[in-house]
Amino acid sequence: MRILMISDVYFPRINGVSTSIQTFRCELEKLGNEVFLIAPSYDDEYLDDDRTIRVESRGIVVDPEDRMIKLGKLISRLNELKDLDFDILHIHTPFVAHYGGIKIAKALGIPCVVTYHTLFEEYFYHYIPWLPKQLLRYVARRFSVSQCNQVDGVISPSSMILDLLKKYGVATQMVTLPTGIDSQAFASGNGPRFRQNFGIPTDKKLLLNVSRVAFEKNISAIIEAYALLRQSRDDIHLVIAGEGPAKNQYIALAAELKLGESISFVGYLDRSTQLVDCYHAADVFVFASKTETQGLVLLEAMASGTPVVSVAEMGTKNVLTEGLGVRITDGSPNDFSTKISEVLDDSALYTNLVNTGIAYAREWDSLSLAKKMHAYYSQVLRTKQESHPVCIKQI
Repeated sequence: MRILMISDVYFPRINGVSTSIQTFRCELEKLGNEVFLIAPSYDDEYLDDDRTIRVESRGIVVDPEDRMIKLGKLISRLNELKDLDFDILHIHTPFVAHYGGIKIAKALGIPCVVTYHTLFEEYFYHYIPWLPKQLLRYVARRFSVSQCNQVDGVISPSSMILDLLKKYGVATQMVTLPTGIDSQAFASGNGPRFRQNFGIPTDKKLLLNVSRVAFEKNISAIIEAYALLRQSRDDIHLVIAGEGPAKNQYIALAAELKLGESISFVGYLDRSTQLVDCYHAADVFVFASKTETQGLVLLEAMASGTPVVSVAEMGTKNVLTEGLGVRITDGSPNDFSTKISEVLDDSALYTNLVNTGIAYAREWDSLSLAKKMHAYYSQVLRTKQESHPVCIKQI
């Protein structure tokens, strides 16, 4: 099968969407498929393969690290895309890539599916705070319904999100299909090297958060819980790995709480080297986002043998089970800090979380999930062929 994916974001921009795309591309190609990707150009260089099509892009005022494909430049590539004879188009983001993807799929006569990666009703008001939250939630829901009902299939990373989309009124056929991980890629790393490279004290217990440093990730809850912990213990250090529009505000919060040099903002980490080392340097992985559609970093931490303390809301409810590599917190500073201390101080609990987490992460095998994705593509193609036999090319 020849598959065309399209996204408003991809590496070198690091986030869960980029990771999901890369994971599925790699595993789908192991199954004998050809997977092409249309993605925006970035100022930073990135070593692409010959199936990645970069399209000229522009900056975004509210989020300077991101780019947005120029629609005109995308459509100008249509003849080039026709020559590649695709079977199906897969949209990964809801901006220019969505509307451009719809146009391309219609022009090529192929079905189109979308992965619902972002829970917009818990997203918009962080960036448009001057409008009422309820209004923005209504707009976000209508926006999601409109887009999901324009395509031939919707992929949800978790059953919680799929149920929510049904409540919104999405009528398109949907499937729950999370992104998997290659657990072996996280099995070994050099924690001491990470600490040395980033000046992290070797005598401190390291708490780690890896995520986009954005308001919807609720990193303030982690910083507040950490500040509470620091009142009773000085053997801990917090690392926040990632970039995003809220970074300066979180740095200011850390200064306000007088956390000083006990917290490090280390920016983006290379996934194949620095990130794996970072997971292995950590003693506990901490996570507070309430808006995830899945939360891949939780599984990556477990695969690395790092116990997790996390909230379990929305998509992470389908990932996290108490005792399987994780202690689940209600997210309040008191409960968060208490659970972190329990994990750090109870050696039997710690060992159990390490072992169960590693075993649990193996269940999220990326190749197995790619096989399910391939089967879903085939189902969508059959359905489209049966309903519109003259509008879709034969495969």
